[in-house]
Amino acid sequence: MNRALRSCGFAFLGVLLISLPALAQESMPPEDTPTGQIFRWLNFAIVFALIVWGFSKAVPHFRGHAEDISARIAEGTRAREAAEQQRRLVQQKIAGIPQEVETMRADAKRGMQAEAERLRALARAEAETIERAAQAEIAAAERTARIELKVVAAGLAVERAQAVLRGQLTQEAEAALLRGFVVDMNGSRN
Repeated sequence: MNRALRSCGFAFLGVLLISLPALAQESMPPEDTPTGQIFRWLNFAIVFALIVWGFSKAVPHFRGHAEDISARIAEGTRAREAAEQQRRLVQQKIAGIPQEVETMRADAKRGMQAEAERLRALARAEAETIERAAQAEIAAAERTARIELKVVAAGLAVERAQAVLRGQLTQEAEAALLRGFVVDMNGSRN
């Protein structure tokens, strides 16, 4: 690339040096002389060649840049379409939120009612269990009290019987009882 620029620069300098004597003439304007015409065409050819050469070097860069831009545009389009699809999904979800909230509320209400009913049933079962246990304790206490009452009644009956017997039992009655006992014993031996 530097070599081509140097070559062009030397060629331009050579043309300029060759055309200087023609430019030095004052009789005619330099543009109208044949050398001036040649210089114009030569200048045009050099500028045109530089422009063509510059474009030939820039075209691959521009083509690569254009392809990069096209790829980015395509990527942006895909990203925009994905974002649009995601936006639609989000809008659908947002639109369904009131229904979901209502469903959740209904489920929660049903769950709370079921839990309350379960707790009531559990409380009833616990109350029945406690009542059965209390009834069993009452029955046990009643049996214990009856037994204690029988023991106390028996003790009182024995005491009362002893008191009655002491009051009625005299020595004569005691002797008669003893005789009756002996007679019974003798009769059972036979």
